[in-house]
Amino acid sequence: MPFSLYLLAMAVFAMGTSEFMLAGLLPHIASDLDVAVGTAGTLTSAFAAGMAVGAPLVVALARNWPRRSSLLGFILVFAAAHVAGAITTSFPILFATRVVAALANAGFLAVALTAAATLVSPDKKGRALAVLLSGTTVATIAGVPGGSVLGTVLGWRATFWAVAALCLPAALGILKGIPAGRVREEATGRLALRAELAQLTRPRLILVMLLGALVNAATFGSFTFLAPVVTDTAGLGELWISVVLVLFGAGSFIGVTFAGQLSDQRPGLVIAVGGPLLLIGWPALAMLADKPVALLVLVFVQGALSFALGGTLITRVLYEATGAPTMAGSYATAALNVGAAVGPLIAATTLSTAVGNLGPLWSSGLFVAITLLIAFPLRTVIAVGRSTEVLQ
Repeated sequence: MPFSLYLLAMAVFAMGTSEFMLAGLLPHIASDLDVAVGTAGTLTSAFAAGMAVGAPLVVALARNWPRRSSLLGFILVFAAAHVAGAITTSFPILFATRVVAALANAGFLAVALTAAATLVSPDKKGRALAVLLSGTTVATIAGVPGGSVLGTVLGWRATFWAVAALCLPAALGILKGIPAGRVREEATGRLALRAELAQLTRPRLILVMLLGALVNAATFGSFTFLAPVVTDTAGLGELWISVVLVLFGAGSFIGVTFAGQLSDQRPGLVIAVGGPLLLIGWPALAMLADKPVALLVLVFVQGALSFALGGTLITRVLYEATGAPTMAGSYATAALNVGAAVGPLIAATTLSTAVGNLGPLWSSGLFVAITLLIAFPLRTVIAVGRSTEVLQ
């Protein structure tokens, strides 16, 4: 894999730390800003919604810019939003900074996904995506738990400052490793934009975007509210939140790496095996969450399965959107973050029900069940080069 791909992954690490870090900070933010934990959880949905809506819009505006300039501009705006979030005492302002950061993250990730696909041969998109997403999974292993510990010891604002600082070496890496040239002229004209947007009318593309969004809704719905499960349901101390996040991140790294080797040629196998296991895992975690050992094991397993299945489906988005060379990354980003926005919102509504802290885990099981009900009858359509006529 090209070295510049790893530089992009480093930047994704900084942004992934921010996207996931609230899972360990929500109780502190809620207490400091005098809002309910469920209300604080909307910060995650605000970030995801900003990315889902912003990715196509921001990339459409920036598609004529040189990739290096785009990536650098996005990451600097992202850093500035975190500085603003670190100093505010108002929840609405913090909410607004999350939306701005999300728009910058959306633009960055969409451009990076498209760039990653062009840095390798056409049959290695899955592997390239795995390298890029490894920045996110490493964030869940090191960045997010580290941020949780930092927030516990020094306060949640310190974590925002740390993320802003992480952006600086990533920006330097972009300057050093990404070529300054423009994208091809034929991919940037007004007619080309219409043609790329027209790809969204293709049922095969819509199918894989929907499935990717549903799996990500399950992932984020539970991940966002893991902290109260750890401290209240399992009865563990606050520092165990970081341990659980590390385990989830370690599992996600293994899952996305393993799936990256299969998603180019055997996506149907990942779905057929990983899907049912993921479906069983969420209810199992809900029923065994009060047992610390079971909680730790299942969190690791669910991290691996969630990212293996989700990463494979997002890879399919890039394959199905080859007719949109500059917008494909934004479609993949939108699919990821529609799920990341909807999942926590649905999960938050379950916190006030009889199942309490376990509600998000049950809602994740429901999202995966819906995914499989849609995917299994059409699994050969999702696979590479098979039954291509079914939905075209």
